[in-house]
Amino acid sequence: MAYELSDSITINASPAAVFNLLSDITRTGEWSAQCYRAHWNDADDTHASYAPSHGIGSTFTGYNHTPEREWSTTSEVITYKPNTEFSWQVLSSGTIWGYRMEPAPNTNDATLLTEYTAFTPAGEAYFRSKFGPDATAQEAQRQHAATAGITQTLTRIKEILEG
Repeated sequence: MAYELSDSITINASPAAVFNLLSDITRTGEWSAQCYRAHWNDADDTHASYAPSHGIGSTFTGYNHTPEREWSTTSEVITYKPNTEFSWQVLSSGTIWGYRMEPAPNTNDATLLTEYTAFTPAGEAYFRSKFGPDATAQEAQRQHAATAGITQTLTRIKEILEG
């Protein structure tokens, strides 16, 4: 049940402003539907904020919750293109999450922001090993949560950047 999901929103902020916010993973809890806290794993202070050294290959831990459970994941930054794209891969499942930014058409200093995720065949294998016969149901539950969560997350990011 591999899948890819995405949604987009126009934000009245420059691609640079959007990128600077989203690449500071320590602020993720402000907008994410599930991740309430994140920190860089290579920082001396686990609450350290964004630093330019947090590019491709940097890892971070995200702490997530739903009404049913709490868990943490370690992810690695796989795309770091200032003002254009920021993405990461969850190391346990291979799931990819990210944001793409581009100047919004017919606007002055606005950004078309796209959030996306890809649940890969590696994720399917991980879920089979972790959940056994319940893997398909767990995957469907995650896909449903991601679909709703992406829209909710984009709305929150817009609210933060537009004030």
